[in-house]
Amino acid sequence: MENPVIIFGAKGLGRVALDIFKSNDVVVYGFLDDDSQLHGKDINEIPVLGSTEDEQFLKLLGKNCEAFVAIDDSKEREFTIKMLIEQYKVMPINAIHETAWIEPSATIGHGNLIGAGVKVLTNAKLGNHNILHARVLLDYEVTVGNYVQIGSASIIAPSVTVADDVFIGVGATVVSGLTLSRACKVGAGSVVIKSVKAEETVFGMPAQSIQAHHLVK
Repeated sequence: MENPVIIFGAKGLGRVALDIFKSNDVVVYGFLDDDSQLHGKDINEIPVLGSTEDEQFLKLLGKNCEAFVAIDDSKEREFTIKMLIEQYKVMPINAIHETAWIEPSATIGHGNLIGAGVKVLTNAKLGNHNILHARVLLDYEVTVGNYVQIGSASIIAPSVTVADDVFIGVGATVVSGLTLSRACKVGAGSVVIKSVKAEETVFGMPAQSIQAHHLVK
């Protein structure tokens, strides 16, 4: 990658993204974050330049700098991504750790964070703006939509379909051939043995439907 990267978000997820770019020898120009207490400070020697709406730095995007959005709050993250695409015609790039394994037959979209040790196997399809934390396994012919978050060490077995806005907690397992419908949630450590409805929350071994406020992340 020739251009340096501006990371939107300087907290937990932003620092993960910084380590990922460093693992690939990609230069990070700086962070943008809406927490004014961070402005002017350095994170691992990278400066927090200003807010996510600072025109001085937004105008650098495109020809001079790439963008990656690593904001922890999912709604703010989605808002920022849409702002960059619609107002500035900038598509966020992928952040893929050097230790991740992506089969040549797999396809991935834009703006994804793919953590250390992630495996994306044969004919898997990963959409846009997803977060795959460390050691996630997407087995063969898995399809993942957009704005999905999958917790560390989760296993998504062959031919599973994961729709947009799904959340999967740490260490979950989804068995082969199931569908996780839009905006559903899977609790940490759960074993999903049947398809999950849109906006449904499931938890347990085997996973059962529960109220959303009982979700264990």
